[in-house]
Amino acid sequence: MKKIGIIAKLHHEVALTALRELCGWLEERGKEVYLDATTAKLVERESKYRKSEIPRLVDLIVVLGGDGTLLSAARLMVDFEVPLLGVNLGSLGFLTEVPSDEMLSTLEKVFAGDVEIEKRLLLKAQVVRQGEVVASSYCLNDVVVSKGTLARMIRMHIIVDGQFMTGLRADGLIVASPTGSTAYSLSAGGPIVHPEADVLVLAPISPHVLTNRPVILPHTARIEIHLISEEEASMVTFDGQVGFSLRSGDVIEVRAAENRLNLIVSPERNYYEVLRTKLKWGGELIP
Repeated sequence: MKKIGIIAKLHHEVALTALRELCGWLEERGKEVYLDATTAKLVERESKYRKSEIPRLVDLIVVLGGDGTLLSAARLMVDFEVPLLGVNLGSLGFLTEVPSDEMLSTLEKVFAGDVEIEKRLLLKAQVVRQGEVVASSYCLNDVVVSKGTLARMIRMHIIVDGQFMTGLRADGLIVASPTGSTAYSLSAGGPIVHPEADVLVLAPISPHVLTNRPVILPHTARIEIHLISEEEASMVTFDGQVGFSLRSGDVIEVRAAENRLNLIVSPERNYYEVLRTKLKWGGELIP
């Protein structure tokens, strides 16, 4: 790995300090550092590239920030097989597993080929309005259809692989990937899914009928959410970061993307250790 791209949380002093340290450390080892123009300016460097151009130029992407920063970076990498390493500059994250004090030692192991890379399932979503695609996005975590500011529930029809599944009255609906099962879906009562499981999760948000429960579908499923409500305040959000206003009659189509995200996992901890830490599960064996 010769060319290293870095995506950092902007206007975050800890991230910028880590960025300066990392740039110098990489260049001392003969690596080429790639930053987007905005980030480069913040650390008194020069760059002509947009953030969206970085993945096609490099052999590795390092994300400095938190899970939100990694989610935004993941959407840029759908068409590239470049591995991504997330460095968390706050508390331990589900996605950014590597704490800042392990950043350099972990990169040493990355360059030595002594790390594991997981291929994480991505979601591909689009909004179809009167036969025309009016919005689309890739997501690592989830696609969420939700009501607006009014207290009314929204009404939806859910169709899977061309077959009517159910009508739903609820505050919303989450379509989550295995990675996203520990995000909003978990708060809505959805199951925790191992990130290597090839499934999708449908999790209603506060459904009117309590028997509307989370459902696990195969990753090959084609999901259509038909918005029936007449109110104009409903929204669809992609990874909780990009939102789009919906109209009655809109269809939100969600399926697994053709490509996957190559995520480098921490060599110092396993998935279950991350779960125990983040969810505050018991840390000792029961005799």
